[in-house]
Amino acid sequence: MTPYGTFTFFLIAFILLIPVIILGFLGKRSYIYNGISTAIMIVIIFASDKLNFFGIKYLSVQLVSFIIYMLWQAALIMWYYHSRPKNNTFAKFFIVMTLSILPLALVKIFSSSWLGGQQIQFHEHKLIEFIGFLGISYVTFKSVQLIMEIRAGSIKEIKLGKLFQFISFFPTISSGPIDRYKRFVKDDKKVPTGDEYRGLVLKAIHMIMLGFLYKYIIAYFVNQYGVMPLQMHLHGFVRYWLYMYAYSMYLFFDFAGYSLFAIAVSFLYGIKTPPNFNQPFKSRNIKDFWNRWHMTLSFWFRDCIYMRSLFFMSKKKLMKSQFAMSNVAFFLNFFIMGVWHGLEVYYIGYGLYHAALFIGYGYYERWRKKHPPRWDNRFTTALSIIITFHFVTFGFLIFSGKLI
Repeated sequence: MTPYGTFTFFLIAFILLIPVIILGFLGKRSYIYNGISTAIMIVIIFASDKLNFFGIKYLSVQLVSFIIYMLWQAALIMWYYHSRPKNNTFAKFFIVMTLSILPLALVKIFSSSWLGGQQIQFHEHKLIEFIGFLGISYVTFKSVQLIMEIRAGSIKEIKLGKLFQFISFFPTISSGPIDRYKRFVKDDKKVPTGDEYRGLVLKAIHMIMLGFLYKYIIAYFVNQYGVMPLQMHLHGFVRYWLYMYAYSMYLFFDFAGYSLFAIAVSFLYGIKTPPNFNQPFKSRNIKDFWNRWHMTLSFWFRDCIYMRSLFFMSKKKLMKSQFAMSNVAFFLNFFIMGVWHGLEVYYIGYGLYHAALFIGYGYYERWRKKHPPRWDNRFTTALSIIITFHFVTFGFLIFSGKLI
């Protein structure tokens, strides 16, 4: 069952959450019941009528894959955590990181269209559906972040039970938002008072109502009367232009709605999962956009790819110019982001497009320091928002696969 995809899912989740909510109003928390309710929801999420063992719907291939994956990641993380103080070599870090990313890499490679023909059908049924499961990307992000923080020494303690709880947290399991282990554990350890929990519930109700407006009203109508009719006869400049607007709006409202649901359910558990969107179409430039759009993913790539690669280049003194190294880091950051979405040309093109925008804007910022603008008012602000909006929506047109 797709998370937040049907009213049945919301009904089941609400029924299971009733004891959690009652305890929350009393300023209490049952870790045992939280674990049981999470396990039940995970079984329901991964249930399958076709891909299962012994004809049992709730013993699905994806569920078994997820359990094996959790054990795999936990074994890697705990081994690296306990062995790092004795031997913190780059080789060990590289091996652990490679093994952690390996399941996701196999899924991305064998599910890509460039394999072609019958081969893709074979892999989809024999390999992808066994090693892959709903949300493998976002769970992998959590594991990779943890491994990097262990190497950096910023995580002092990891308990196996908390690790399983962090990886398997069902509200955000399929599409994020991507939480951080230290922040998650901090919320989990601190039980809100009754008054604090009431505030969380009120926020959760507001987000659920807004999520329904975004996903099931606005996104639905934009898709039904904009995206679908336009893509059926997508030819000519005007239709591409209109499709660009419609697809961008659908993408935002659909994903923002889902994110609001995930955060709201997290709040009901007393976990303040960070937000994913902050009015992204009000961005004044491309850097501002990535500080507002899919923020947990953007910040993950910033911390794990951009900052790490820039630090490595600076440490090795691969270039004399810090600006040049920053541009290379931006290129790697967005190229990997494109590859993560998929190995199709349009996904990689989307990543390279944003890399070009980031690098180009960096040159513009340097030029602007030498040539301060004469005007800075509401008109120039509105103009910068409009220009940024069109650069961003053109990127989504590339991402949609309809342009390439």
